[in-house]
Amino acid sequence: MNNFPAISVSHLNHSYNEGGFKKQTLFDINLDILPGEIVIMTGPSGSGKTTLLTLIGSLRSVQSGSLKILGKELCGANKNEMVQIRRNIGYIFQAHNLLGFLTAQQNVQMPFENNDKISFQEAQAKAAAMLKTVGLGERLNYYPDGLSGGQKQRVAIARALVHHPQLVLADEPTAALDSKSGRDVVNLMQQLAKEQDCTILLVTHDHRILDIADRIVKMEDGYLVTS
Repeated sequence: MNNFPAISVSHLNHSYNEGGFKKQTLFDINLDILPGEIVIMTGPSGSGKTTLLTLIGSLRSVQSGSLKILGKELCGANKNEMVQIRRNIGYIFQAHNLLGFLTAQQNVQMPFENNDKISFQEAQAKAAAMLKTVGLGERLNYYPDGLSGGQKQRVAIARALVHHPQLVLADEPTAALDSKSGRDVVNLMQQLAKEQDCTILLVTHDHRILDIADRIVKMEDGYLVTS
């Protein structure tokens, strides 16, 4: 296991331009998350949770402060460096973001798309095995339209974890699910993360799932208020 945090945020600030005005959304954020830790981030809508998550996921550029993911500094990173960092991250979104014209298996294969080290056949086999792990072995050739909300979210989890990322970022993964499906989905994430020894940062409003966390952090008005 690495001796540095999986996520290390120090004095991070972030602003948007709105109609020619600068609006600050994150203020002096400091947060370390250790390898293998499951951390839940809560807080009201508009408190900056998703902004912080997209910065950690290297989906947008860091403006000021320091943000290290798996030991790599994102502040000042170029596009290519950001792409390299993203390859070590699995993403799970509220809307599952599956491509409707691809089968469950093809959706789960996507993280291997630009990976020269893994053949198409190997990617297919890994996707099928991962779908079996999440209980969808009978649904490999189903399109998203033929799956329930809970099944779609399980496909999204399979896609996020199939390439054994060191870090998983989840944005409201249970928001569109009933309580049983939501519980199944987070239990699955927890189990697979422990098996693969990866770190999870999960943003949620769902108080029913807080018990899976090793630690809960809270955002309010762009500030991290508890850690």
